[in-house]
Amino acid sequence: MKDAPSLDDVMLFLAVTDAGTLGGAAALTGASQPTLSRRMTELERQLGQRLFQRGAQRYALTAEGRQLAEEMRGLRAQASLLARWTAQEGPVRVRITAGLWTSRYIARGLARVWSPQDAWLPEFAASNADLDIARRAADIGIRNRRPEQPWLAGRRTVRLSYAAYGRGPQVQGYVTLPPGAASTPSERWLRVTHPDEIVTHASDARLALDLALGGVARIVMPCFAGDAEPGLMRLSEPIDALSHDEWLVAHHDARHDPPVRAALDALHGLLTAPERRGTTA
Repeated sequence: MKDAPSLDDVMLFLAVTDAGTLGGAAALTGASQPTLSRRMTELERQLGQRLFQRGAQRYALTAEGRQLAEEMRGLRAQASLLARWTAQEGPVRVRITAGLWTSRYIARGLARVWSPQDAWLPEFAASNADLDIARRAADIGIRNRRPEQPWLAGRRTVRLSYAAYGRGPQVQGYVTLPPGAASTPSERWLRVTHPDEIVTHASDARLALDLALGGVARIVMPCFAGDAEPGLMRLSEPIDALSHDEWLVAHHDARHDPPVRAALDALHGLLTAPERRGTTA
């Protein structure tokens, strides 16, 4: 009869899977590399399966290792939830990530759907990059496409439109993020369609907005944000190439946690409000 592997060893296996190296897994778990190596060897012995192709720099999964990682992904979510429950008292923190424009909209309207007496406490990370929900860098992501990974669930909110905004029609040229910054569809579209009209760059979208408010250049931004910004006027029709559906994204397992479910419902109500649907100039 085979020895049953411990849950601790399975969690260490998932850490090695995520990191791809013993050094990376050591940084994630606090276990030493020799300890990780020994325990992965012991896990393979207990399971009677070879889980890794060991190289000089990486621990690559075998077919059996990939199967185990897929079957154990639910354990990761439950272990993370347990750790969060035992580490704190009071409301459960729900980490939410979105781009700057949506983050600003949520921050300004959050009091309509949340109060400090609720069982969940929002924490925000404004980022154009997709934070990894599978590895719990965030609990909820607000994204511009439906999730493709089978472990993620998506809930559509609204279809968003974009247009050019500025102080007035006399303002010419555009401000955008510099090459190499976290790329957005509007930034890529601008570089393809108006490369000679980019007059300056800003390190982030908030600074680009301030330059547009100062009359330096036009900015391409979502209509729900541009239409609500005092000092700016819409200077173009909605740009068809940039219109997209917006999605609330969460891990399949975590979305059933009551705090995450409450946050998803509250955010869906806020994000589908009438002011985010308008596209007329």
